[in-house]
Amino acid sequence: MQFTAHVTRADQAANPYYYIPFDVPAGTTRIDVVLAYPKAEDCVVDLGAFDPRDTGYPTREGFRGWSGGARDRFFIATDDATPGYVHGDIQPGTWNVILGLYKVPEAGADVTVTITLDAAQRALESQPARTFPVRPGAGWYKGDLHCHTFHSDAKGAPEVLHAAARQAGLDFLAIADHNTITQRRYFHPQSSPDLVFVRGMEVTTAIGHANVFGVDDWIDFRMTQKSDAHVLEKLVHERGGLLSINHDKPVIPWDYDMPAADCQEVWQSTWLDWNWVSLQRYQQRLAAGMKLSAIGGSDYHQPADLRPEGPLVLARPTTVLYLPELSEDAVLAGMKAGHGYITESPDGPHLEIRCGASVMGSSTTSPDAVDIIVRGAGGDRLVLIDASGSIAEMDIPDDDWTVSLKLATPKTFLRAEIIAVASRDRLVAELAAEVVGQVPPDYFKGARIAEQPIRRALTNPIYIEA
Repeated sequence: MQFTAHVTRADQAANPYYYIPFDVPAGTTRIDVVLAYPKAEDCVVDLGAFDPRDTGYPTREGFRGWSGGARDRFFIATDDATPGYVHGDIQPGTWNVILGLYKVPEAGADVTVTITLDAAQRALESQPARTFPVRPGAGWYKGDLHCHTFHSDAKGAPEVLHAAARQAGLDFLAIADHNTITQRRYFHPQSSPDLVFVRGMEVTTAIGHANVFGVDDWIDFRMTQKSDAHVLEKLVHERGGLLSINHDKPVIPWDYDMPAADCQEVWQSTWLDWNWVSLQRYQQRLAAGMKLSAIGGSDYHQPADLRPEGPLVLARPTTVLYLPELSEDAVLAGMKAGHGYITESPDGPHLEIRCGASVMGSSTTSPDAVDIIVRGAGGDRLVLIDASGSIAEMDIPDDDWTVSLKLATPKTFLRAEIIAVASRDRLVAELAAEVVGQVPPDYFKGARIAEQPIRRALTNPIYIEA
């Protein structure tokens, strides 16, 4: 079967998802699809599939795969499928190839979809079940809450990402491939007390990205209205999951309504990649009275090979949570509660604040003092912040520093940041060496970076209640 269509910007404006229906007879055991179009800088068409159970947005069933613009072909069979696509029973009836009209040139574009069906005998393979590993013991646990494999648009296999997480010394890892959860074929059985994998998926559209955590089911990503953010919130919360707004900054800010999210990805990749914009928006939301946990994630797209440690690999930044044990449920609870901080890397500075018995993420009334613990940031600067902005700044005298500070009554919340001072030149030099040849020679002397404070760590807030 071959289908041709001319897609236009009018099609894109009417609905960014373009459907090509085709009939699948009983007894089919494999479907192959090939997409052809004039791919260019201004012409990018995404690719996916739904089976007859799709009821339209928002559907609970019928999703059979998504690869965005990373692939121009896929197969779905009863025993196997292209990464990003769901193998298993092939229901007879009307299926749809779905094209995401991400970029359409002014003149439109001709697309051709070729579909081949096969009925050869094949086994019916089930999906792997979730596992529940636990590492006993309360303490600080380190993880990365945003990364990708070749189940979406990275080159690296899950096995390579697994090796990268071990190399980084992580305790937990959330793999949030774009609009699909098929990476769990590998990560469900591989989760262990040494490295707990957290269920994730990145809801990805042209005007905003959000991570879904702790949900077994696929979540429908086909948002077409700004108000659909509230539909997304409902889909996630009714399944007991967490919703996090991703990298709300250039180049892809959150341009939907603000839902009742649980978390915000305040720090994504290197700090100098516009993360001060995300932090500013987070600060504004806290000041407006929202209770929103801060998390960080590298958004690392695993290459085909294992790369050495550096400023632009996995767990840069690292989210550090205080947990009663290491398990997926404990990680999710710690994320939601905000019991932790974000630091530049797995061995980055430790930063902890407490007001009496109130820890990061919890609430207190009229605190008169804050206890601060900092490790690994001697010569840098500590800043305390409430809803009005900075309320105290001080130099960090050494690499193992504990101090108790008297407070006037903070407004709405209290949080802390470490600003690079003694470490700044080293951090910039390390990043410059990593991107040599990829940016202009004077890139790091430009005003955007030269005038930008570099955060090395930042805490979740302690909320102030009247």
